[in-house]
Amino acid sequence: MIGVAQRLLKRRALAEEAVQDAFVLIWRHAARFDPQRGAGLTWIYAILRNRALSILRDEKRTETSEAPLGEEMASEEDDPETVMSKLSDARALHACLETLPPQRRGLVLLAFVQGLTHGEIAGRLGLPIGSVKSWIRRSLIALKECLG
Repeated sequence: MIGVAQRLLKRRALAEEAVQDAFVLIWRHAARFDPQRGAGLTWIYAILRNRALSILRDEKRTETSEAPLGEEMASEEDDPETVMSKLSDARALHACLETLPPQRRGLVLLAFVQGLTHGEIAGRLGLPIGSVKSWIRRSLIALKECLG
């Protein structure tokens, strides 16, 4: 199991964390296992894979949140015109996001800023997954039209 997690996470410490978390989840949710839906080993590795992917998402969010403000907007190599263009694009996106209804704006932010899947968003907000997918799709179309 460590090998599978390490291939996904590329770091031994994170792989060990994923395996430990997976064992805890397996122990807590053992009653949910349904042999009619598949083999036990498949279920176990699915839990491990999902936990490893969650750790990867968390790592990406941490790296992003620890970056100094504006670092992703401008690097030392960027000339002033490029920096202004990036800032202008960010302002335009922010303005277009403000035109969306609050619920749809929230869905877009959960998906693209926090990195949640449509299923995770639906579960967290108690909404049907089909509705979440449709609203996000419509919101992206509206953003695309707004941005030109």
